[in-house]
Amino acid sequence: MAGLVVGAVAVAAGYTGTGTAAADDTGSLVVTRDGTVIEGREVAGYIHVRANNVTIRDTTVRYGGSHAVRVFDGYTGTTIERAKIYCTATKTNGVVFGAYVARQVDITGCRNGFMYSSTLPATIVESTWNGADVTVGTDPVTGPDGTPDEFPGPDSTGVPAGTSLRRSGSLTLDRDGQVVTGLDIVGCVTVTARNVVIRKSRITCAGPYSIRTIDAVDLLVEDVEIDGKGRNSAAVCCGDYTLRRVDIHDVIDGPRLGDDTVVEDSWIHQLTRVDGSHNDTLQTTGATNILVRGNRLEAYNPDTRDPLNACLMIGSTTAPLVADLTFERNYCNGGNYSLGVREDLNGERIVFRDNVFGRDYRYGIIARPKQDGLSWDHESNIWFDSELPVLR
Repeated sequence: MAGLVVGAVAVAAGYTGTGTAAADDTGSLVVTRDGTVIEGREVAGYIHVRANNVTIRDTTVRYGGSHAVRVFDGYTGTTIERAKIYCTATKTNGVVFGAYVARQVDITGCRNGFMYSSTLPATIVESTWNGADVTVGTDPVTGPDGTPDEFPGPDSTGVPAGTSLRRSGSLTLDRDGQVVTGLDIVGCVTVTARNVVIRKSRITCAGPYSIRTIDAVDLLVEDVEIDGKGRNSAAVCCGDYTLRRVDIHDVIDGPRLGDDTVVEDSWIHQLTRVDGSHNDTLQTTGATNILVRGNRLEAYNPDTRDPLNACLMIGSTTAPLVADLTFERNYCNGGNYSLGVREDLNGERIVFRDNVFGRDYRYGIIARPKQDGLSWDHESNIWFDSELPVLR
């Protein structure tokens, strides 16, 4: 069977390649481009991987030759997840010869299911061969929900367990130094004063913004849950604030990053897609002095399998410059590009380092990685499953 060489573009859901292969019968695939994603395919043939950091996801392979999925020597970072492999001949092996992660992979009818060695190891979890469970190693950086367990989540963000909350409506905080704590705010919050603190509270707001700063300075929000009811245009808008240990969910967009903003140790997830939306967990369209550190940013919605738009979108749409932005020690998963760098970006001193990335994106990790003003640390920005550098 003639193979289809996949090297010119990344493969996304619905990709049918070139040539005469039908949409539901792509023939064999030979992957030659680093970072390629094969998703949602029915492959009547083999998959040969001759590239780094390849993802095979939600795909079914049927083959009767030697090896259904083969990772060739010298290539690393292959991840196979939520896949089914059917061998149509007793001589056929399933996944060979190592240097891969298999997660929720079911192999049926193959002579050998998963092949690996001490020199070409594999990590295999939640997988089966002819109905028998197969586990080799563990996901060293993941917790029970499949994400890195050292990053924020339900136990470390939002209102601390055991906190008693008092019901409140919408608030306007207009006194310098005002402290709000222990409230169940059913409504939205506007802050117009300096050095205001919102702590250990829940905000349930169906308006445009759960929190909006207007001429406010040094707002601190910590140990707070923000529920946007699927209607917040942005969870927080727009500048002069610090968010710490905040659980943000059911919003169209997460916080807008204006001047002098800090988002750290927080969890942003379960974004809501509406008509025409381009959902981002974080977004800036022009600002200076931004720190994004130690967060769990999940653009990908696991319920709908929608990658949405980006963990971080940056551009110079509403202001002439994005400067002094540091994005470090975050877990980021999803997006068309996980990091959406707009063509109009005028950037200075934008730093990406020590971040961990998932593979549930549509096209890639970062758009326009060579845009002026960006600094990317190649060694410390890694995949969460293989712990290998994302870009080489």
